[in-house]
Amino acid sequence: MSAIPYVYDTGALIALENDDRRAWVRHRLALQDDTPIHIPAGVTAQVWRDPRRQVRLGEIISACAVEPLDLDAARTVGILCGRARTSDVVDASVVTLAVRLGGAVVWTSDPGDIAALADARDAGPTITIRTV
Repeated sequence: MSAIPYVYDTGALIALENDDRRAWVRHRLALQDDTPIHIPAGVTAQVWRDPRRQVRLGEIISACAVEPLDLDAARTVGILCGRARTSDVVDASVVTLAVRLGGAVVWTSDPGDIAALADARDAGPTITIRTV
């Protein structure tokens, strides 16, 4: 049985970058257990500022699957933003990716925003929202 994948939002990456002990324990256990970890490309854009100072963040991101936002996904994200009455396409891309993966665990610092987007969906697999 394969592990339920993780999807990191911006807050999850910031927690890791800031040496949050609990985030690091979870991340290392996920890697040890071969849990797939996914990051929407937009999340990377929100945290990536200076590669000279973000070496560790670069290593974290390299250990994960960074998922692009293609045209079909972008349309789905836009529709979800409309339904949820939000303009946060990055959070919507997190939820859309978690659904596309067949239901994932979303690690976030904004559980309310992610839950509102998850609730705005028509249907689809259940996603689990966890706070970093």
